[in-house]
Parts: sequence; C-alpha cells; structure tokens
Amino acid sequence: MADEPVLTQRRRRGIYLLPNLFTTAAMFAGFYGIVAAINERFETAAISIFAAMVLDGMDGRIARLTNTQSAFGAEYDSLSDMVSFGLAPALISYLWALHSFGKTGWVVAFLFATMAALRLARFNTQVGKADKRYFQGLPSPSAAALVAGIVWVGTVGDLRDSAAMATITMALTAAAGLLMVSNIRYHSFKELDLHGRVPFFIVLLIVLAFAFISVNPPLHIFLGFLVYAASGPILTLIFMRRRRAARRAQAAGGSPGAPPPGA
Repeated sequence: MADEPVLTQRRRRGIYLLPNLFTTAAMFAGFYGIVAAINERFETAAISIFAAMVLDGMDGRIARLTNTQSAFGAEYDSLSDMVSFGLAPALISYLWALHSFGKTGWVVAFLFATMAALRLARFNTQVGKADKRYFQGLPSPSAAALVAGIVWVGTVGDLRDSAAMATITMALTAAAGLLMVSNIRYHSFKELDLHGRVPFFIVLLIVLAFAFISVNPPLHIFLGFLVYAASGPILTLIFMRRRRAARRAQAAGGSPGAPPPGA
C-alpha cells in the first residue's frame, strides 16, 4: 500500500503517446521537407509541408477526442510547428529562389522564421483569452502553405530560373511573415459544427471543391490559401468602414437639432 502513491506519481510523469505521435510525424514531415530541398527535390519538399499541416491538424483533435490533452503536448506542438511552419518553409524558399538575391534573400528567409516564432509565442500567451472565432494574425500553417505553394507551382511549371518568379517568391515570403505578426483577424472556423447535420448542397460543394483541386493541385491549393491570406485584410477594411459609418450615424443622430420656432 505504501508503494501505491509512488506508482501513481510515476504514471503521471509519463506522456500521452497517440497525440504526440502525430506531432512527431508532423515535425518529421517538416524536417524531411528541408532535406528534400537540400537535395533539390523541391516538389517533394513542398508536399511535405502540406503533409505536416494535415498531421498538425490531427494531433489536437485526437487529443481532445481521447481526452489526452496535456501541457507537454501543447509545448511540443509549438516546437513542432516552429520546425514545420517556420524553419522548413524559410529554408525551402531560400534554397529554391531567395539565394539568388544574396544577403537580402537569406535575411527575408530569416525574418519569416522569426515571425513564425513570434506568432507562435503570441498565440501561446493568448490561449483561453482571445476570441476563439478568430486568429490574430495569419496562422503559421497558412503562411507556410503560401510559401510551399508558390514553390510547388513554380517547380511544376519549371519556373525556378525565372527572375520574375524569384521576385514573387521573395515578396510572398516577406508578406506572409508580416501577416503572421500583424493584428489582422482571420476566421478560425472553429465555430463550425462538424457533428451536426448539413444541407445537401454543402456536401455537393465539398465534392466540387475536391474535383476542382484535382484538376491542378499545386495551383488550386495555392490559390485557396492565397484567398484566405487576402481575406484578413479585406474583412478588416470592411469592418473598419462599417464601424466608421456607425460612428458617423451615431454622431449625426446625437447632434442637437435646430431650436424650435419661437424659442
């Protein structure tokens, strides 16, 4: 009986295996993307980033479904994200195109990795405080998808030697990094109910979306994340205009009217 508390304490010191396996797999995919880029297999490198995104999206859901959330898992997930969505896209982008710009190229790649680290650190400090319906700044997986997507599109189209594509890649890498640390809000889609019933046309739209992507996966996946990245600034501008219009209407309604006749 005296050994029972000791055994319980030892069990608590362990880690949950299943969700952390997916986290490890996501980090492996990101690391493999770096190795593939070093060997100039850029299509494989880009696909590895998207594989890391899928695995990263599964570990948290599996932890919640199996009730195996832990502080260790949250920290390990952040470190995995830094490798897969910070260092890996930055190095892939540099090895594919940014190296042609010399010092400017590796500085842009370093800034992307740094912005990803800052984005993850800020996210960790806001857990439980921020509105779950929105992300503050572009999520690091989406930023990584932009960089990996342009590399994938350029590799399939044999555009690596194009100066215009190199310039676009550098501009996109810099823009994705800045969006990560911005205060622009992005929909998190966490309010979607995946367990309830949906209208039939929703299923039809999903089927059409898969068919659309299958026509040209590199281009259409990249365009999808590009639209999501652009949605943040667009929605922010719309929200700001509506807020200004509401303030003007409130000011006009609250202003004193003309004095009554004979006053």
